[in-house]
Amino acid sequence: MAGVSVSRAPEHPSWFSPKILLTMFCIINMLTYVDRGTIASNGVNGSSGTCTESGTCTAGSGIQGDFDLSNFEDGILSSAFMVGLLISSPVFATLAKSINPFRLIGFGLSVWTLAVIACGFSFNFWSITICRMFVGVGEASFISLAAPFIDDNAPVAQKTAWLATFYMCIPTGYALGYVYGGLVGSNLNWRYAFWGEAILMLPFAILGFVVKPLQLKGFAPIQSKGPSDIETPSCETQDVEVKDGKISMKDECTGKCSSISSRLMGSSHWDHLSRFAKDARVLLSDKVYVVNALGTIAYNFVLGAYSYWGPKAGYEIYNMTDADLIFGGMTVICGIGGTLAGGYILDFMSSTIPNAFKLLSVSTFLGAIFCFSAFCFKSMYPFLAFFAVGELLVFATQAPVNYINLHCVKPSMRPLSMAIATVALHIFGDVPSSP
Repeated sequence: MAGVSVSRAPEHPSWFSPKILLTMFCIINMLTYVDRGTIASNGVNGSSGTCTESGTCTAGSGIQGDFDLSNFEDGILSSAFMVGLLISSPVFATLAKSINPFRLIGFGLSVWTLAVIACGFSFNFWSITICRMFVGVGEASFISLAAPFIDDNAPVAQKTAWLATFYMCIPTGYALGYVYGGLVGSNLNWRYAFWGEAILMLPFAILGFVVKPLQLKGFAPIQSKGPSDIETPSCETQDVEVKDGKISMKDECTGKCSSISSRLMGSSHWDHLSRFAKDARVLLSDKVYVVNALGTIAYNFVLGAYSYWGPKAGYEIYNMTDADLIFGGMTVICGIGGTLAGGYILDFMSSTIPNAFKLLSVSTFLGAIFCFSAFCFKSMYPFLAFFAVGELLVFATQAPVNYINLHCVKPSMRPLSMAIATVALHIFGDVPSSP
């Protein structure tokens, strides 16, 4: 009897609509970046205590003042989340092949919420640093898995625009974090800022467990009834094969058929490790993915340099007394406008990988010219105008870059694609803005 392939299309849960998903993920993304802005704000980060030569001492404020942090320790604290983020992103991406990805997001948000609460109860430098590492662990699942969900459910003609809307929340969240941290830290106490974030995130963490989960394309549907599903193994499969009266399921990872019952026995840690190694090898041999990743690293490196040194140059060269406020506001406005514009322009051109690379080439080339030319002016106003246009063009790359990351690989590889891109970006692309 010949083999018959039966395709199974995942059913959407009753609570679901694409716009609800986008709205929910945008709020979560914004909250994670509000946290990053909060810990960098003057109200929460604060300042160390000082003493004059005459012996008059002034008490410090915020985290620095309470824990008497040196500048070096403060720099470590601001970057501590990266440890958890970089280690956990590939782990969550690999686990998505054996555990429902929506449940993984719920688990990650739960870790994030508990870690942020613990930040508010920290009692010294090491306690808050460890808590910040776990904040990165919680964030890792969302960073790796949210974009593939949005890509699956966005209208075909608006995929990049939806990605742009999602990534627009990054500069918006940073800006809100500075304001929120400043207000809470000044009027209450820096600890309340973290507890407030946790309260806002808690409903989304709970939803990740209690609602019927969505499925990602390229992964087998998993029947879910509650939080216990996080232990239920699945396999990345879409086809059921009926042959000689027996039902078997094709495993996309190994290319072999196994009985349905044997798939419920779970897989070892070694299986996950070997699967990750195999998938990473496939990704890193994909020339389109590697070129896009290298370009993103270079772009972020330059953007980091401009964002870090721009205010300093404005203060030293153009004598701006409020350089931080000017550059901060300009970066937020250009970040939101540029990110949205890049997404809508690519959709207008027709969202394809060749068109995405064309848009990236034009926007980065013109953006570099405007940013470089800005520093050639002796007057402040032409400098600000050219710098703003340059930032707008550079931020327009955000949506096309992530569109390529999602579409240059097969659907089952998208979480790992986003995870490795995130790891590479933070390791190689954040050097200029390090404290």
